[in-house]
Amino acid sequence: MTEITERDEADKTAGAQPSTAGSVALTSGAGSSPSTNGTPADDDATCPAEDTDAPERPAPADAPEHPSPADDPPPSAARSARPSPTQETESPGRAFGEAPVVVVEPLLPQRIRRSSDALRFLATLAALVGVVLLALVAKQTLNGLERDVTDGTSRAPDLLIGVAGFLAGAAVLIVPAAFAVERVFHRDGVRVAEGLIAAIIGMLGSFVLGEWLAVAGPEDLRILLTGDRTGVEPINTLLTSVVAYVTAVRLARRPTWRGLMWMAIALDVFALFTGAEATVLGVFVTYLVGLAVGYATLYVVGSPNPRPPGGTVVTALRRLGFVPVKAHRIADDAQGSRRYAVVMTDDRRLDVTVLDRDRQVSGVIYRLWRRIRLNSETRRRAIRSLRAELEREALMAYAAQAAGVRTPRLVGTTEIGTEAALLVYEHLGTRELGDVPDDQLTDELLVKIWKQVELLQAHRLAHRRLTGDSIHLDADGEVVLMDARSGEIAAGDLLLRLDVAQLLTYLALRVGPERSVACAAQVIPKQALAGALPLMQRIALTRGTRAEVGRDKELLPELREHILSLTTQVQVEEVRLERFQPRMLVTIIASALAAYFLLSQLSRVNLVEVVATAKWGWGGVALGAAGLSYVAAALMLRGFVPEKLPLGRTVLAQFAGSFVKLVAPAAVSGVAINSRYLQKRGIAPGLAVASVGASQLVGLGCHILLLLLFGYVTGSKAAPSLSPSRGLVIVLLSAAVLVLLVLAVPQLRRMLTSRIRPLFSGVMPRLLDVLQSPRKIIEGLSGTLLLTLAFVVCLDACVRAFGGSLGFTAVAIVFLAGNAIGSAAPTPGGLGAVEASLSLGLTLSGLPGTVATSAVLLFRLLTFWLPVLPGWASFAWLQRHEAL
Repeated sequence: MTEITERDEADKTAGAQPSTAGSVALTSGAGSSPSTNGTPADDDATCPAEDTDAPERPAPADAPEHPSPADDPPPSAARSARPSPTQETESPGRAFGEAPVVVVEPLLPQRIRRSSDALRFLATLAALVGVVLLALVAKQTLNGLERDVTDGTSRAPDLLIGVAGFLAGAAVLIVPAAFAVERVFHRDGVRVAEGLIAAIIGMLGSFVLGEWLAVAGPEDLRILLTGDRTGVEPINTLLTSVVAYVTAVRLARRPTWRGLMWMAIALDVFALFTGAEATVLGVFVTYLVGLAVGYATLYVVGSPNPRPPGGTVVTALRRLGFVPVKAHRIADDAQGSRRYAVVMTDDRRLDVTVLDRDRQVSGVIYRLWRRIRLNSETRRRAIRSLRAELEREALMAYAAQAAGVRTPRLVGTTEIGTEAALLVYEHLGTRELGDVPDDQLTDELLVKIWKQVELLQAHRLAHRRLTGDSIHLDADGEVVLMDARSGEIAAGDLLLRLDVAQLLTYLALRVGPERSVACAAQVIPKQALAGALPLMQRIALTRGTRAEVGRDKELLPELREHILSLTTQVQVEEVRLERFQPRMLVTIIASALAAYFLLSQLSRVNLVEVVATAKWGWGGVALGAAGLSYVAAALMLRGFVPEKLPLGRTVLAQFAGSFVKLVAPAAVSGVAINSRYLQKRGIAPGLAVASVGASQLVGLGCHILLLLLFGYVTGSKAAPSLSPSRGLVIVLLSAAVLVLLVLAVPQLRRMLTSRIRPLFSGVMPRLLDVLQSPRKIIEGLSGTLLLTLAFVVCLDACVRAFGGSLGFTAVAIVFLAGNAIGSAAPTPGGLGAVEASLSLGLTLSGLPGTVATSAVLLFRLLTFWLPVLPGWASFAWLQRHEAL
């Protein structure tokens, strides 16, 4: 009887979950059984008690109930178990003769905001946006599905419809109410309150959003959500509040209740369809809005803290065979894991790292972004289970010990229920390298650091976090490597080279690039240093090092220079670490918008009627003009290259550029293909780029002059509202104001200067070479003018093919403006931007919308889509003959 009483007293102390900030000293016996030990998380684990509908046994009258992570503790129990911020309590050990253990740590918060709830909220919002966009794109398919669902539900027997309607209205209210009663009976009223808050927010939010969609929202979306029927809510307020309530109370953790709730929701949806009170899209949107409100409520309000306190950690240590006498919480590690310093009976010290389950998703957005952006060999798992994290760190620690690396020895691991796990290390009295002043970083110390890293490299171990907080020094000045959790065993060459690049960069920030490379060269082979050379990229470094390098733009170039001075004879292949750059993400989004624009434009055109009534003689003229543009582009390039170029292969190179436009913006594809083509012709890379730049510069000048010229001519012959002098003055004044603004802002001025200086340093000398040959000048200028003229003729012929009639100068202005916009757009070939600008320009010039759209689509078919196949053939032929 005495032993049972002592264990109960220990449980009261170690299992407490205080709610106020501060520090507290707790004690724990070996037999303490805190509330969180052995209880699954309310995050992603499934609670056995929650998985069944067995009645819960109430706590005895003389002992407070131990709250589970999903259930808030009763106020009375919490008050009785919570010590004051300055209180020190003691409890006897489990067995006779065991001393009590004092655990000093800050009071753990009673509720926490879990990153998993925020992540689910963001994922639900993304799904909501995706569903709406997909519905807008596939309107016809959705309308067909809507008709099928309506037809199917209307064929149900009247008796079934009546019973389902009655049961649905009752079930969606009775099931949540019954669950609330059950939770209140088990003293879990806080969870019910959270659900009610989410239900109220869901009802109000869905009502406001529905009213906005019905009154001022997009017309297409309103029709899809309501079926264009009166009395239909775009977002069902009752269903939204029910879903928000179910999400906030985490009903999904209770299989029986979850099944009942899904049956009630299914009956309610069936009743809505039979009564023509909802649409398919409306139900999907309603469900997603309810989910989003529920997860948002959970994150804002917070969840019961499932993290085991220090008393539970001590109990787990005793299960491993250790006999601690006191413990205290120390600073968290670099990845946010809790750490405890524990003193044993023989005065030995241990360092305990606690991995909390709810911390595994912290920073997951950043890790997901890195995982998507980087190549597979450099990225890490964005989300890892608690068990996998424990095994990873333990395996890396054992491997480092076997390799002879000076690192804290791992002496034990265990899980603490389902909510946490711990790793026990022997204590080493060390200090972080980041705390050592720069003037104390001697060459001898730097060499010692590299010797430890060389041991890792020799055993194919990658550390992956060689920074000031993971490199420590002991009392004798020896180097100790910490934080093995981020490491990799059996690492590939790329990861090993990344470690070298990271450490070189970090030490260069502390002692300068020259000393960093010199000390590394005393230990690391020159070949390994050369292997790190192409990895001297900001993206390859750790987060903190990237930030510091960003403030010192010259650091990485200086490091490369010092490495090259040691390894001038070593050839190293370039390494591409980024899977894509952020600019590519913008391109993907812009391409999606462009595709939506094109599809919406096509839906307004009767293609059968257009094809039947078109004058295809003008279509032949447009095709001829489109083909002539490739010859003009070849002449333009030849004119700005002093060396002799064959006309045939140069034309094929222009066709190859049309194939590359499918994956690159219009302003990039031509430059890349032509530069590569000139280099294969034996022209030096710098001169090749300068020649292409010269042609682009002259083409830009001609483009602006032609736009002003045609604008003046059009203004003089058009309506009085288009006065040429006024328009010309406005354009010139706007350009002058823009130039003044750029020159007035130092950052913009430096950016402009940095871009213009290389242009004039390389392009202008190349232009001077071309100016020495009148034949080249004529060829280049004629090609430039012929290229613009061919495109204008092609667009004008497309307009005439569909019965339109505009002045040649008006068509020229529309093309020149649309081409400029397309060149600036980040989408492949200016897709979407060119179509939109040309259609808008032709419509404003007086063409009917259907004629303008048809003409633009034919123009893009002839100049963008049709040349893809011959462009691919030209690309392959040139590559096969080593001309590209």
